[in-house]
Amino acid sequence: MSAKHELQNIIFGNGEVRNGKNIQAIALELRRKKEAISGVEKYELNKNQEKEFLIEYTNNNKLWFGEIHKSKYIGEGAEQKIYEFSDPKFILKLNDTLFYEYWIDYFHNLLIHNYFFPHLAYEFLGFVIENNCLFSVVKQPYVVATESTNLENVRQFLMNNGFVNRKGNDYFNPELGIILEDLHDENVLTSEGVLQFIDTVFFLTPSFFDHQ
Repeated sequence: MSAKHELQNIIFGNGEVRNGKNIQAIALELRRKKEAISGVEKYELNKNQEKEFLIEYTNNNKLWFGEIHKSKYIGEGAEQKIYEFSDPKFILKLNDTLFYEYWIDYFHNLLIHNYFFPHLAYEFLGFVIENNCLFSVVKQPYVVATESTNLENVRQFLMNNGFVNRKGNDYFNPELGIILEDLHDENVLTSEGVLQFIDTVFFLTPSFFDHQ
C-alpha cells in the first residue's frame, strides 16, 4: 500500500496510527456533522459552529481535561501554550487552532504528524476553555535540544522525502498532496545530531483525496 493510501485510510478512520483512536473519532464526528449540514443547507460548517459542536461532544463524552496549573507554565508560541506534565518525559500543549481555518484541519494535522513522526506522536487528552477560547490539550514527548538547528539540514531532509520547498520554511509534497508549513528552528529541534519535528503544521490539498 502506498503512503498516500495509508494516510487516506488514517484520515478516514480506516487505518491505524499511533495515539490515533481518539483523534480519529473526533475528526469523524466533525466530518459527519459538516457533511450533514452542507447536504441540507448548502453551506460549510464554520469554525464557531465547529466549536459549539466540539463543546457538546466534549460534554457528552466527558472529554474536559480539568484544571491547568499555572505553576507548570513553560511558555507559548503563536498558537500553543506549553506546560510541564506530571511525567517529565512529556509536556502538555494547549492549542487554539489559530493557524487553521477549521478545527477538523487541526485534527488532520495531528494524525499526519503521528504518521510521519511516531516517536514524537501527540496524544489527545481533552479540551479546556480559557477566556471563552476552546483549546485542545495534547501530550507529547519532551525533546532537549543539544545544538542549534541548521535549516538547510531540514530542507535536505524534506527534499529527500518527497517535499519541495515552496518558499521560506514552507513545503509541499506533490505525490501525497500535503502542505507542511512554518518549519523554523523552534519547531524543528536538533538533539544529538538528529532533527526532531516537535511542532508541525500540515494541510491537506484537494489532490490528497484523489484515487482513494
